[in-house]
Amino acid sequence: MAIAAVYGFSVLPMQLAKNDGEAAAIAADIGLPVVMKIVSPQIIHKSDAGGVVVGLKTHEEVKAAFNQIVDRAVGYNPSAVIEGVLVQKMAPAGTETILGMNRYPIFGPLVMFGLGGIYVELFEDVVFRLAPLDRDEARRMIHEIRGFRLFEGFRGRPKADLEVIEKSLVSLSDMVLNHPQISELDINPLMLHEAGQGATVADCRIIIKHV
Repeated sequence: MAIAAVYGFSVLPMQLAKNDGEAAAIAADIGLPVVMKIVSPQIIHKSDAGGVVVGLKTHEEVKAAFNQIVDRAVGYNPSAVIEGVLVQKMAPAGTETILGMNRYPIFGPLVMFGLGGIYVELFEDVVFRLAPLDRDEARRMIHEIRGFRLFEGFRGRPKADLEVIEKSLVSLSDMVLNHPQISELDINPLMLHEAGQGATVADCRIIIKHV
């Protein structure tokens, strides 16, 4: 999240809790509602382990969620090292999109954009380009996905802030070119808000390979 912020992405306040009391105190500090996520090097796909709980509105819910998340994680992978639970400010509503990158030995960084959240696996509505990207190429990527009409005010939805997606794709391209040790990256979901309201990083995963 810190490196994403450096490259102009809007990120949410968050802090790691080691126990349910810490979790409640962090939630009070950053403001409810919050999202809570398991933190373990052995559990990359948190949702598969039941390690994500959203929309927590009271301190009692936060405490209960902490223990529930840890119990689920241990049940999912008994050998996993549990570093704690991340308490994060709840992202504003928006359309879930995904930005990603895989690095290939010959071609270099391959940047991805599409519908995010659970939809990325359900519809596989994504497009790819080799970095570096400019704004024109980013704009073409956005228009190429099958779900593009969702961004245009489909059935009364507000028009989405497509300009921020263009900027985000260029920023992601710059990031992975500047840091060759990033071998894989997913920003999923990037919550895309209505025109003029930007986009918010709800989750980010970066895999580092020493070069």
